[in-house]
Amino acid sequence: MAPKRPKGAGALEQPALSPVPQSGSRELYAALDLGTNSCRMLIAQPKGTGFHVIDSFSKSVQLGAGLERTGRLSRGSMARTIQALRICQQKLRQHKVRRMKLVATEACRRAVNAQEFIQRVHRETGLRLDIIQPEEEARLAVISCAPLVNRKTQNLLVVDIGGGSTELVWIDISKVPKNDRPQAIMRLHSGFNTAAVKNVPQARVVDWISVPLGVATLRDQFNDVEDDAARFALMSWFFEENLADFAPYHDTKVHEKFQIVGTSGTVTTVAASHLGLKRYDRTRVDGLRMSSEQIDKVIRSYLDMGPGGRRADPRIGQDRQALIMSGAAILQALMRCWPTDRLSVADRGLREGLLYAQMSADGVLGDGVL
Repeated sequence: MAPKRPKGAGALEQPALSPVPQSGSRELYAALDLGTNSCRMLIAQPKGTGFHVIDSFSKSVQLGAGLERTGRLSRGSMARTIQALRICQQKLRQHKVRRMKLVATEACRRAVNAQEFIQRVHRETGLRLDIIQPEEEARLAVISCAPLVNRKTQNLLVVDIGGGSTELVWIDISKVPKNDRPQAIMRLHSGFNTAAVKNVPQARVVDWISVPLGVATLRDQFNDVEDDAARFALMSWFFEENLADFAPYHDTKVHEKFQIVGTSGTVTTVAASHLGLKRYDRTRVDGLRMSSEQIDKVIRSYLDMGPGGRRADPRIGQDRQALIMSGAAILQALMRCWPTDRLSVADRGLREGLLYAQMSADGVLGDGVL
């Protein structure tokens, strides 16, 4: 499948939400992200300019297993996913959550039996999943990373490496006052072509693209290559080829005012390996800045380990070991292409974006610097 990108980054339709809670409400919000590999949910309460997480859930369901070959969601993957969604439904009921956004992404966008699956989910769990388009997925990834935007940044690339696709959004914030840059990113919740606020410079989306290659789909394309290092090199080259039509891609001049923010399990795993963590610590990973040299060193160590060593490494784990090299191939290609030798690590993504979008639309987030 070819990368998806509109002719213009037009404003996106806003998802329908439940009735807005009254001012001062302690209402809880939920966000569920059903991806190609994982089912993940957050339940949170607005707090200041952000939110406080009340409960969470994450499970590897491999919904997209076999999808590349058959074009369909398999019976086994649907059963695993519905079992996980039942747990999510129990948590939502336990916390009496009324404000929620539950979405499915690339696997359901591509599967010919996706609507049948969505109907079955509703019938068996009571949950209503929305299949969101790449534009909305990209927008939500962007706003989730707003707090990590450096006030010196003038051009920003947000990269969300998923299981079935990778979203890239290039944003120009050079005309936005330094102290307002994170908030300017947040204001994109209402669309990539946000209407200008009087006398307030806006963040401008230069271009965006959704490449239908994520950690699972890229791995599946090169499963027949037996040599570990050769497979990695081919995956990285192939991903870079799919970026050729991305407008800002050819600007290769290195400058300090350009920032890449990467959000995905791949990025956080590489960061945890770089830090030598024996147990994952989000407070140390989220917001960490890594150099290209540090990233390359971690990736070389993964190649040196081989499949058996990666499987035994506690920072990678059983669930991620089969996917880490395809994710690393994407990450290395990105760092090769863009005008910076630094990456900001984000342990946040679609779920956080869904929460920010709901809370911002409801007006329950506080003003001020994020």
